[in-house]
Amino acid sequence: MDLIINIDGGSRGNPGPGAAGWVIKDGAGKPLLKEGLFLPQCTNNQAEFIALKMALTASQKLGGARLEIRSDSQLLVRQYGGQYKIKNPDLRLIMTDIKKLAAAFTAVNLTHVPREQNKEADLMCNITMDNALKKKPAAAAAPHAAPKNPVQPGLFDLPE
Repeated sequence: MDLIINIDGGSRGNPGPGAAGWVIKDGAGKPLLKEGLFLPQCTNNQAEFIALKMALTASQKLGGARLEIRSDSQLLVRQYGGQYKIKNPDLRLIMTDIKKLAAAFTAVNLTHVPREQNKEADLMCNITMDNALKKKPAAAAAPHAAPKNPVQPGLFDLPE
């Protein structure tokens, strides 16, 4: 199955509370999944990488084979493609997981798009952060070490 995926990540404070968001559509553009993952403490780059990792995981569950993934993070796209080295050890760990996940698909094409073409994934990030911070404002304000390779501290399935 062909899937079209938009991903985004963000952090308020950088580092600070953040989120990853992804929107998955079928090849015809019909929405299949809109999700976000709250990250209590992360950088914007960690959130972008985690968005890709989570989108790949969700795509496997949906039975995807050929993925067209769009991100507004030029850094992520170029590091995934090997044009830029990944110097940050936390990001290298996440990229290792990403590459393992990507190997299971027939094709994974990650391309850079302008922010204007990534509004749905950005919305998933912001809704996820807003919802989580409303529920746990004290936790968001508490200092945390940046996660080495976060898994799922708060997954939100968001309405269309």
